[in-house]
Amino acid sequence: MIVEMPLILQRIMNLESTLQSYISKALKAQFNADVPENQVHLQPTKKEFKGTYTLVTFPLTKISGKSPEETARLIGGYLKLNASEISGYNVVKGFLNLEIADHAWLNTFKTIVETKKFGKAAPKSEKIMVEYSSPNTNKPLHLGHLRNNFLGYSVAQILAFNGYEVVKANLVNDRGIHICKSMLAYLKFGHGETPESSGIKGDHLIGDYYVLFDKEYKKQIEALKQSGLDEETAKKKAQLIVEAQEMLQKWEQGDKETVALWQKMNAWVYAGFDETYKKMGVDFDQFYYESQTYLLGKDIVEEGLQKAVFFKKDDGSVWCDLMADGYDQKLVQRADGTSVYITQDLGTADLKYKDHKVDKSIYVIGNEQDYHMAILFLIMKKLGRPYGDGMYHLSYGMVDLPTGRMKSREGTVVDADDLIQEMVDTAQKTTTELGKIEGFSKEEAGKLYNTLGLGALKYFLLKVDPKKKMIFNPEESIEFQGNTGPFIQYTHARIKALVRRASQLEIPYKAEDFLALQNLHETEASLIYMLSQFPSKVDEASRAYSPAVIANYTFDLAKEYNKFYQEVSIFNEQDKQALSFRISCSAMVAEVIASAMKLLGIEVPEKM
Repeated sequence: MIVEMPLILQRIMNLESTLQSYISKALKAQFNADVPENQVHLQPTKKEFKGTYTLVTFPLTKISGKSPEETARLIGGYLKLNASEISGYNVVKGFLNLEIADHAWLNTFKTIVETKKFGKAAPKSEKIMVEYSSPNTNKPLHLGHLRNNFLGYSVAQILAFNGYEVVKANLVNDRGIHICKSMLAYLKFGHGETPESSGIKGDHLIGDYYVLFDKEYKKQIEALKQSGLDEETAKKKAQLIVEAQEMLQKWEQGDKETVALWQKMNAWVYAGFDETYKKMGVDFDQFYYESQTYLLGKDIVEEGLQKAVFFKKDDGSVWCDLMADGYDQKLVQRADGTSVYITQDLGTADLKYKDHKVDKSIYVIGNEQDYHMAILFLIMKKLGRPYGDGMYHLSYGMVDLPTGRMKSREGTVVDADDLIQEMVDTAQKTTTELGKIEGFSKEEAGKLYNTLGLGALKYFLLKVDPKKKMIFNPEESIEFQGNTGPFIQYTHARIKALVRRASQLEIPYKAEDFLALQNLHETEASLIYMLSQFPSKVDEASRAYSPAVIANYTFDLAKEYNKFYQEVSIFNEQDKQALSFRISCSAMVAEVIASAMKLLGIEVPEKM
C-alpha cells in the first residue's frame, strides 16, 4: 500500500532523499547499474563511527562485482567529488559511513525553524476512535487504569498530531453482578452514609463496600464449608451471592428502588471519576454506558442466525463456530435469551460506527482480553461490517508494583488518587532537597510539584512498549537523572532560562543570522539531525500506536542537548554567528521537547 507522505516530512527528508539520488547515480557511474532511488536504503551511523548516514554495501556486491569494502570506497569517492552535501566518508568493512557538510545541516535547520507547528502532519481524510479507560462503577481507578488512560490519551494525541480526526471514547461498565455486590453491601452495612457524611470520595466509598462484600462473602463460604458443603457449592449457596443475583434480576426488571439505589451510588462514583480524570489530565469526547448498550447485541444475534454466521443449539443457546479459524465455538446468547459480554460488545461496536462513521476503532484493553477481542473482531468481519477490518486491539501488559500484583476484591490495589498524590509529595521532597525552587511563590512551587510528579508517573508508564508487562517503581520514576520525565522536564526548563537570558541580552537568533556558519561542533550537527527526525518519529509512533517511540526519542534529544550544553560554549562564544545559532538551536530543542511531551500528556515547566 502506498501512503502519501506529509509535506513537512518530505521537506525534512530532502537531505536523505538527495543522498539516495546521488548514490543511485554513483551506482550507475561506477558499476553501470540502474538502481532506483527508493531502493537505496540508508540507516543511522553507529555512535562509535564518524558520520550520520550509513550505506550497507554487502547487498551491492552482485552489482559491483567487487568486495564490500571496495564497493564502499568507490561509491564514497564518487559522492565526495559530486555531492556537496558530503564532507567526507569512512569505510568500515561493508559499511559506508557518510559525513554531512555544515551547509547541508544549516539548510535543514532553517527548514525546521521556519516550519509552523513543526512535526504536525497535514490533515488526513480518516477518522479514528480510541476507546480507553473503561472503568467499573464498583471501585475507584487504580494503577492499572493509569496505564490504560495515559496510553489511550497519548495515542489519541499522537494520531491527531499526525493528521487524523480522532474521537476519544470511554465505555463505562456500570451494570452487572459486581455492581450489585457493592450495592448490596451498602444496603446491609452502609447505614445511609454518603461521601459528604463520611468525608470519603465517592468512588473510594463504593470501592470500600465492594471489598466489604468480598470479606463477608468469604466468611459465609467458610461457615457453609464447616457445615459440610464443598467449596463450589458453598460459593453458590452463600446468602450474599444469592441476594446479589436477585438484586441484578430486579435491576434488569426495572425495580424502582433497586434502580434508584443504582443511580445514586453511580452518581457518587462518576463525581469521583471526574475528579480523578482531571488530576490525570485526560478527557473524552464520547461516553458509552453498558447499562444502555448491553441489550443492543440481541438484534445482531438474530441477524447472525439469518446469515448462518451463528447457529442455535438444542437448548436454545446461540453460538458462533470459529473452529475453522483456529478458535473454539463461542457463546453469543444464553439459552434463556440473556446477553453475555460479547453480545453487548457486538451491539456497542455497531453503535460506535453509527454515531461516528469511524474508519478505525482502537480498543485500549489489557492483554488478558486478547482472545475475547480477537473473536469479537472476527465475528464482525464474518457479519460483513464495513468497519470490521478497521477494528484494532491495542493490547497492553499489566502493571505491578515491586511488592507484587494487585487484587481489587482484597483491597490490595493502589488507588490512582493515592498514587498521584504520593508522586506529587515525592516530587516536592526531591525538588526541595535539590534546591530547584529558589524564588518560587507557594503557588508556583505547588504547580511545579504537580507537574513533576504527574510527569514522572506518566513518562515511566509510557516509555515502555505497551505490549510489555512492567513494574512501576515510584522512587526510580522521580529521579532527575536517567530516562525519566523529570530529567526531560528539567532540560526544558534549563533551555527556557537560557533563551530568556538571550532575550535580555538582545541576542538575535534568526536563521539568516547563521546560515554562513562553518565548523559546526559534532554535537550541533547531531542536534540538527535529531530534530529533523521528529516528524518521522511521530509518524512511526502513530503507525505503531506506541507512545514509547515518542518518549524515548524525547529522552535521546534531551540527553544529546545536555551533551551539547556541556561541550559547547554559548554565552562566552565570541563569534556572533555561532552564538546566534546556538541560541536558536536551543530554543528549537525546547520547542520540540514541549511538543513531544504534550503528545504524552505531560506538561513541561518554564523554570526550575
